[in-house]
Amino acid sequence: MFKFVVKGTAFTSRDQKNVEILQDSLFCISEDGLIAKIIQPNDAGYAETIQEYSAKGQLQELASDQYILPGFVDLHIHAPQWAQAGTALDLPLYEWLNTYTFPLEAKFSDQAFADQVYSDLVSQLLKNGTTTALYFATVHRKASLRLAEICSEKGQRGLVGKVVMDDPEQNPEYYRDEDDKTAISETEAFIQEVLELNKRTPQGVYPVVTPRFIPSCTDKSLEGLGALAAKYDVHIQSHCSESDWAHEYVKERFGKNDAVALNEFGLLSEKAVMAHCGFLSDEDMQLFAEKGTAVAHCPISNAYFGNAVTPVAKLLNEYQVEVGLGSDISGGFSPSLFDNIKQAVISSRMLEDGVDKDCCSDKRGVKGSSLTLNEAFYLATAGGGESLSLPIGKLAVDYAWDVQFVTTKDLPVFSETEPLLDIFQKIIYLSRPESIQEVWVQARKVYDKSLEQRKEEK
Repeated sequence: MFKFVVKGTAFTSRDQKNVEILQDSLFCISEDGLIAKIIQPNDAGYAETIQEYSAKGQLQELASDQYILPGFVDLHIHAPQWAQAGTALDLPLYEWLNTYTFPLEAKFSDQAFADQVYSDLVSQLLKNGTTTALYFATVHRKASLRLAEICSEKGQRGLVGKVVMDDPEQNPEYYRDEDDKTAISETEAFIQEVLELNKRTPQGVYPVVTPRFIPSCTDKSLEGLGALAAKYDVHIQSHCSESDWAHEYVKERFGKNDAVALNEFGLLSEKAVMAHCGFLSDEDMQLFAEKGTAVAHCPISNAYFGNAVTPVAKLLNEYQVEVGLGSDISGGFSPSLFDNIKQAVISSRMLEDGVDKDCCSDKRGVKGSSLTLNEAFYLATAGGGESLSLPIGKLAVDYAWDVQFVTTKDLPVFSETEPLLDIFQKIIYLSRPESIQEVWVQARKVYDKSLEQRKEEK
């Protein structure tokens, strides 16, 4: 009846504000990699299921210091920038892009170099518990397709975009699309290639229409990309109102904010995810809500390049905009969403309290802005799944078995009677990559720490 059964204690988001504990539960996994049934200790058939699948050798029982979390959903990664992660983060955004980032991305015309970087990145992200990733690649169609193939091969659910940046006035001559017609035709070919690849990828790999951001694109390419997204009904991603410089550039060029301009080009939709969004107006937020467009909140990156703290609580609570987390490699130095969960909480507290000690406390911050740990965990899991309109990010029936098994062996857990919610908080705040022992995507084991250790010992 089931492909296999896993017995263990799990944590998952019940909703935006609450974490559900599934203690000593049986997760019954179907042949197509979904959670077919969850049986709890007091439910009928609990003991019988254990006995039946144990006898078949199809029961995996976690140790007392192991816990199950949903796999993380990373909504914003610049895949080629993995090669410069942790580099030059003290520079202003415009200087950082032109001095470091664009020269690096231009190197991905070399297929061998692209294969090396992308293979390592996908492996590292899986090792960090990221089971689904939304990627910007580069302007190079073949290298971008190779990233999608690597996701397919290694078992990660990948959403990949061939980047479009065709404006000769805003992009360096050595790194840009030849013109808008080439950008559109190459993007369409890429979409078709990835859709074909998806047919033989159980966990799913998806093409994404990807204008880098408005400053890098001509009006014709933006219009053409909007038409392609509608034609193929595919995901869309871009940057939106990220920094003082980018936000003001769009206002000067169009006399309107990014959100309004993107919408007029057909680039806001139910399948669109816009990164950063630190300068959205109330009208922009309402537009996102009406279009079903999601926000990729990148708290570490925003601290370096965003010039503002994204008002996540306002987006969620006042406007019901879908929000997930993004690492924004390499504007964000860490590939771990554990780190971004913590920073999301920290940044929200700073927005709530303010940072100017010379301003009175009543005016220093933005009240109602702080996020709880539970809310930040939701962003990294269920919020990301909802943002992508995919059944991922939750431990619930009919959701994909995308999970990470985490140990508390090296965490300060000294009592068997410690409340499980306290243990959950310790896991989120204190876990490191080495705490993750196994990672599964669509019921395929894609990372096993014990196997890696044995390989290293040899």
